[in-house]
Amino acid sequence: MKDTKALKDFLQSPKKIVITTHANPDADALGSSLGLHHFLTRLGHKVSTIVPNSYPDFLEWMPGNSMVINYEKSKDASDKLILEADLLFCLDFSGFGRIKGMRDVAEKTPAKIALVDHHLNPEIKPDYNFWNDHSAATAELIYDLIIDFSGKNAIDKDIAECLYAGIMTDTGSFKHPSTTAKIHRIVADLIDLGADVNKVSRLIYDTNSLQRLRFLGHALAERLKVDESYQVAYFVIGEEDFKDFRLKQGDTEGLVNYALSIKGIVVAAIIIQRENEIKLSFRSIGDFAVNKFAEEYFNGGGHKNAAGGMSELSLEETEKKFKELLEKNILNTRIK
Repeated sequence: MKDTKALKDFLQSPKKIVITTHANPDADALGSSLGLHHFLTRLGHKVSTIVPNSYPDFLEWMPGNSMVINYEKSKDASDKLILEADLLFCLDFSGFGRIKGMRDVAEKTPAKIALVDHHLNPEIKPDYNFWNDHSAATAELIYDLIIDFSGKNAIDKDIAECLYAGIMTDTGSFKHPSTTAKIHRIVADLIDLGADVNKVSRLIYDTNSLQRLRFLGHALAERLKVDESYQVAYFVIGEEDFKDFRLKQGDTEGLVNYALSIKGIVVAAIIIQRENEIKLSFRSIGDFAVNKFAEEYFNGGGHKNAAGGMSELSLEETEKKFKELLEKNILNTRIK
């Protein structure tokens, strides 16, 4: 690849490198970042990984977690690192609006930009472009990048487990349509290279707090709404739920998939109110493109069957808008 060769030439001598990813990092964002961090450090570069804010504690097992800098807690030091960097890696996001408070300094830095992402319609204009919307996960792209640079021997157990975590979660444990034969071949390589897939799966999916499990029961019993006529199911989670169950970041992760798992449901969503923000996550099966729905009505985007957005309305008004627009769009889809 042209950009791989250009980047490899640029990195012939030691460089100051900053890796960053989107706000509220998930396993793909963090796993990709730390996998790349380990690789670049072993090439002799000075590497800093900076995330816009905190992430769920079930990701803290990842090798290199202690090296991650939280921008909200270390703004001045982070700004200095970004402004003095030779290269800024942007992982798993396609527009600087996704990195919240880091946006201004990221746009000002004189550093060269490398984009590694798989989301649609990238806004960033990088010096080195590794964007591919056909990839299942950014971790897949990092795997490809490392292989192109140095071959499989450059991937050790730590890198393998970070990348496996990203691929496993972004493919929905290998259930999403993005799970290709290539993905399975990559996973086989990662296992051969030392990834303990049982451990990774257990640490991400099977380390629930008692409060989260109680919240899950409450959400399924009291917050799940189903409209079988439109084949839609969704959750509405308010601030009182966060207070009552003392929820932490990541405790609502994956909840939308329970709605989508209901027989006959083709579109699912979760509407969450927290800290004066209302966020929406959408999932679908088949032809209904939730990324277009999110982009047109909720200032969001994503993939065809998995997307997210935001609302400036109240929780009640957001739910009303969501229902009316979704019913209209589903009806139009059926008419066509």
